[in-house]
Amino acid sequence: MAKQAQTPFLEEWLRSHSGSGSSISISSGRPSSVSARAIIQAWTELRDSLQYQSFHPNHFQSLRTLFDSQSSLYVADPQARLLLSILSSSNLSLPHESYPLFLRLLYIWVRKSTKPSSVLVDSAVEVVARLFSIQFDTRKSSSLFSQGILLLGAFSVVPVASEHSKTVCLELLCRLLEEEYQLIGSSEELIPDILGGIGYALSSSGKAHFAQILNSLLGIWGKEGGPHGNVSHGLIILHLIEWVLSSFINSCSLDKINVFSKEFLEISKVSYLPFAVVMAAAGVLRAASKTIPSGVGLDTVLSLRTSAEERIEAVTRDLISKTGGFTNLVNDPEVGFLLQCVSLALVRSGPVSCRASLLTCLASALLTEIFPLQKFYTKILNHPHDNLAGLMVNEVKEHLGSVPFKEAGAITGVFCNQYVSVDEENKGVVENLIWAYCQNIYLGHRQVALMLRGREAELLGDLEKITESAFLMVVVFALAVTKYRLNSKFARENQMEISIRILVSFSCVEYFRRMRLPEYMDTIRGVVVSVQEYESACVSFVESMPSYADLTNQKGFSYLQKMEYQWYKDEVQTARILFYLRVIPTCVERLPDLTFRKIVAPIMFLYMGHPNGKVARASHSMFVAFISSGKDANHDERVLLKEQLVFYYIQRSLEGYPDITPFDGMASGVAALVRHLPAGSSAIFYTIHTLIEKANNLCREVLTQEVDLWKNWQGESQPCKKMLELLLRLISLVDVQVLPNLLKLLAQLIVQLPKDGQNMVLNEIYSQVAESDDVTRKPTLVSWVQSLSYLCAQATSGSANSKSLESEENSASALSMGPLSWNRISARL
Repeated sequence: MAKQAQTPFLEEWLRSHSGSGSSISISSGRPSSVSARAIIQAWTELRDSLQYQSFHPNHFQSLRTLFDSQSSLYVADPQARLLLSILSSSNLSLPHESYPLFLRLLYIWVRKSTKPSSVLVDSAVEVVARLFSIQFDTRKSSSLFSQGILLLGAFSVVPVASEHSKTVCLELLCRLLEEEYQLIGSSEELIPDILGGIGYALSSSGKAHFAQILNSLLGIWGKEGGPHGNVSHGLIILHLIEWVLSSFINSCSLDKINVFSKEFLEISKVSYLPFAVVMAAAGVLRAASKTIPSGVGLDTVLSLRTSAEERIEAVTRDLISKTGGFTNLVNDPEVGFLLQCVSLALVRSGPVSCRASLLTCLASALLTEIFPLQKFYTKILNHPHDNLAGLMVNEVKEHLGSVPFKEAGAITGVFCNQYVSVDEENKGVVENLIWAYCQNIYLGHRQVALMLRGREAELLGDLEKITESAFLMVVVFALAVTKYRLNSKFARENQMEISIRILVSFSCVEYFRRMRLPEYMDTIRGVVVSVQEYESACVSFVESMPSYADLTNQKGFSYLQKMEYQWYKDEVQTARILFYLRVIPTCVERLPDLTFRKIVAPIMFLYMGHPNGKVARASHSMFVAFISSGKDANHDERVLLKEQLVFYYIQRSLEGYPDITPFDGMASGVAALVRHLPAGSSAIFYTIHTLIEKANNLCREVLTQEVDLWKNWQGESQPCKKMLELLLRLISLVDVQVLPNLLKLLAQLIVQLPKDGQNMVLNEIYSQVAESDDVTRKPTLVSWVQSLSYLCAQATSGSANSKSLESEENSASALSMGPLSWNRISARL
C-alpha cells in the first residue's frame, strides 16, 4: 500500500496531505499527555461500570481519558471485549456522546492489533451492525456517522474477519452513505474520517460493492444537501485513490485494477463533479508513477496513465469551452475552484503528457487563482474610503496560507514544462496572457500602493508577498520562452519582438524583485543581445517607456484627484523607470539622436532629481553612456546633441548638490564629458566655470562654520572638499586647450582659502604632479604649482600681520573679492 507516514490510521495520513492544517477532530482527539496510571485507572472504572451495570459521569470521563490518549494507546482483545460488552448491554443507559468514543476505541483496536481474534472481530461487527441498524435513528449525529463509516471500513480490511462479516460491513457502509450522506457536510473536520472509511472499503470490496462505494466517493459532492467540495477535499480524494490503487498494484490484484479502470476511467458519469474526477485521476497517475512489481504488466500501468490523463484533459477542454477560453472570465467561484484543483492535480501527479488544454488552464489558474492580484486590486480601489483592514486583510492572509499559493513554485514548473511542448498557436496565446498580466498588475499595484502607503501597511505588505511570488513566476516563464524562441529556428524579427516584450514585462514587475535571481540575469542577458544589435528594436523598447507627461501628471486615478500627485513618491513607477535606465545604456549606440532627445533625455534629467540615490545614480550613468557613445563614427548631430545636453546636465546636477545629487554620479558624468566632447568644446568651458562657481559658493558657506575642515584632506569629505577633489581630478583629464583656463580659475579659488585649506590643496596638487607621467602637460603644471605656492605664501604672510578682528573679517570675505582682485591674481599668475 502507499506509505502512510508511519501511522496505522488512513484518515490521519489523508488529513496530513490535505493542507487543511492541524484541525482537531473526533479522530485526533485533544492533544494531551495522559499518564499510564490514568489509562489503567480508566480501564478499571469501565470494568466497574460493566460489573455494576451502571454508567455514570465518571465512567464517561474515563472513556474520554482513553480517547485522549489514542496516539499512544493500545487496545488488546480483552479490552475490546469489555467495550463490546458495554455497548451490547441492555441494562446500561449510555449517553449519546459516548458512542463515537466507543467506536473510536474499537477502531484503534482493529488498526493497531497485529492479529485480533477472528471470533471477537465477527462479534464486534455484529454489535456495530446492530447499533446502526436498530439504534442509529435515535442517536443520529455526524460524529457517530463518521466513526461508524471509519470503523466499518476498517473491519472490511481485517484479514481474520469472515467473508460474512466483511459483506455485512460493506453493505451497511453503502446504505449509510446512500441514505445519510447529508451528515457528511454538517461537520467539515469529519470528512477525512468518512473518506478514510471509504478508502478501506474500496481496497477490500469486490465488484459488487466497489462501484457503489466509488459512486458515493465521487458523487456525494453534487447531491442536494451533500458536502461542498473544496481544495482540501480534493487533495484527500487524490491521495485516497493513490492509496487504494497502490494497494491493488502492490498486491498484484489485476482483477481489482480492471474493475477500478472500468468503473472510473472507462465510464464517465454525470453525477461525478469535475473536481472529484480530476483529483481521482491525479491519484491514478500518482500511483502509476511508482515502482511497479513484476506481477503487474507495463501495459496495464500505461493504460491507467493514458486513461487518467484523458479524463483530466476532458475536464479541462470542457472548462475552456464553457468559459470561452477564459477570454471574458467573470469572477466565478466554481470555475476558480476547478482551476485550483487542476493545477494541484498536475503538480502532484508527476510527469504528465503535454496538452494544450492543460497549458491554458494552468495559465488561467496562475493568473486568476494562484496570484489573484487583479481581483484584490479591484476590491480595494472600489472601496477607497472603507475600512480596508477589516475588509481585505483576512482575505489576503487566508490566500497566503492556502495550498495553491504555497504550491505556486511547483505549479509554475509544471506550467513551463507544458509550454515547451505544445504547438506554436497555444504558446503565443499563453505568452500574451502573461505579458498582459504584467502590465495589469503594474497599473493596479501603482494605484493600490499610492492609496495604502501610510494607511494600511499590513495589507500592502501582504499583497506584496503575493507580488513577489508572481514576479518569480514571470521570470521562470520568461526564461523558458527565451530558451525556446531565441535561437536560429526563428526569424530575427520574431526574436526581437519577443525580447522587447520580455523587457517591457520585466520593467512592469521590477518593483516586485526582492532578490538577485540567476534566472532573471540569464533572461536579461539573452534578450538584451537580441535588442541591442538592431536600431528598430532599440527604438521600440525605448518607445515603450512611459512618457514624461505620463510620469509627472497622472490621469485616471480618480481617488487621487483631491491629492497632489508627487511623481518621486510613486515607488512602483520609479522601479520601472530604473529598469529602463539600466537597460537603455546597453543599446544607446544604436539609438537615434532624435529618439534620445525626445524620449530618454527628459526622463533622464527628471530622475536625476529623484531623492533616492540609487535612482539618481542610474540617471547619471545613463548620461555617461550617451556621452561615451558614438566612438566609431563621426556623427556631427550626435556631437551637437551631446554639447547641448551638457549645459542642462551641469545645471541639473549642481542645483541638487549636495542635498539630492549623488557626488559619485555627477563626478562620473563630468569625467565622461571632458573625455568625450571635442577638444576646446564650449560645453567643457561652461562646465569648468560652473563647477568653480559652485565650489566657491560651497567653500564660502563653511569657511566660518567648520574651523577644522581644512586640517585633514583624508578626513570626512564635505561637499566643498569633494568639489575641490573633482576639480583637481580634471587637471589630468581636460585637453590642453582647456587646461590653461582650468588652472587660472582653480588658482583664483585656492588663493582665497584659509592657510590650512591652501596647504591641504597644495599638498594634493604636489602629489598629483609628482606622480604624473604626462610629458605634455607636466612642465606647465610644475610652473603653475610654483607660481601658486608663491601667491599662497604671500597671501599668508600678509594676513599674519593683521589684527585679530581684521583677520576674521578678511577670512569671512576672502571668497567674495571683487573683479579687480580676481584680475590682479590672474595677472600675477
